[in-house]
Amino acid sequence: MSWWILPTTADIGVRAFSSDAAGAMREAALGLQSVQLSEAGAASLNSKVRSTGIWVVQAPGGDIERGMVRMLEEILYRGSVENQWLVDAAIKIDANQISLQAVWVDSDEVEREVEVKAITLHELVLREIQSGEIIVGVDLDIPTFEGPGWMAQVVFDI
Repeated sequence: MSWWILPTTADIGVRAFSSDAAGAMREAALGLQSVQLSEAGAASLNSKVRSTGIWVVQAPGGDIERGMVRMLEEILYRGSVENQWLVDAAIKIDANQISLQAVWVDSDEVEREVEVKAITLHELVLREIQSGEIIVGVDLDIPTFEGPGWMAQVVFDI
């Protein structure tokens, strides 16, 4: 796991680390899905029939931070409206869009205990961490990270 629950006052968030931007976005997406699952829901995912497809969101002007928000919004939408619960993804970042090779299961078969209503812009971060740069951990929940790499941080409205 390369994502951790970010403590907030009223909502819930995740902080994720990876070696590249696409990996940090993937970890944020998996964190989003995981915080919504019940314990039983998480345990049952491997027994579900999986489907795949390409999901594409725009990142106008190459703004990958805003593109990450749109990607997470698309994941929420597909999970609640299209019955496509994301369980894994390979992410590709192009000049003006983000593509996911998505793996999903039927949302109706996934037990959840937390409903994420929206992706917020509060404390939003998607940035490269330079070699030797240190991102201080949060309490005992999130470890300190030393670059090089990428960090994604996002807060969800529950």
